[in-house]
Amino acid sequence: MKAILINGSPRIGGNCSIALSQARQIFEREGVEVKLYELGGKDIHGCIACSSCRKSGYCVFNDLVNQIADDFKDADGMLVASPVYFASANGSLLSLMQRLFYSTPYSKKFKVGAGVAVARRAGAVSTFEQINRFYSISEMPIATSNYWNDVFGREKGEAKEDKEGMAVMDNLAHNMVYLMRAIAEEKKRSKVPQTKRATTNFIR
Repeated sequence: MKAILINGSPRIGGNCSIALSQARQIFEREGVEVKLYELGGKDIHGCIACSSCRKSGYCVFNDLVNQIADDFKDADGMLVASPVYFASANGSLLSLMQRLFYSTPYSKKFKVGAGVAVARRAGAVSTFEQINRFYSISEMPIATSNYWNDVFGREKGEAKEDKEGMAVMDNLAHNMVYLMRAIAEEKKRSKVPQTKRATTNFIR
């Protein structure tokens, strides 16, 4: 089994790193291969709606997005962490997610997804819900924990002091592993339901 972890913070080694590291320990203990990607220090371009990915299957900007795309294709799950900016995810992370989910032609159906928000005080719920929207439109089951997927801390290292937040990360990782395994086992016994598609526009 394989899980993609994305740190959407511009800070490497900050509180988002702590949250993901907490989950990563569980993944690796359960025998799940982990690929971690860091946005820190990288210039992530927004989508320019050129549609070249419709032909190539890759984004025209050959950066971290295309690197993740190759690994995500055969991954069983994705866990994304973001700092909270004005009750929203980091802009660079949103650009990455928009380009990744739009440019990749393969099905993401039944890959397990989860979002995590790291905040000083508030705005965490709207932030991880924003991340989860990428999963919900892609037929990806969303893993949950025993509380909202948020961790608190402003200065580097403060997240370690959030004992409840660390427990939430542990439970989230365990639940992701359980879902990934359950889905993999069911795929051995039955066919994945075929997706019915119909595209309409709002017109008068």
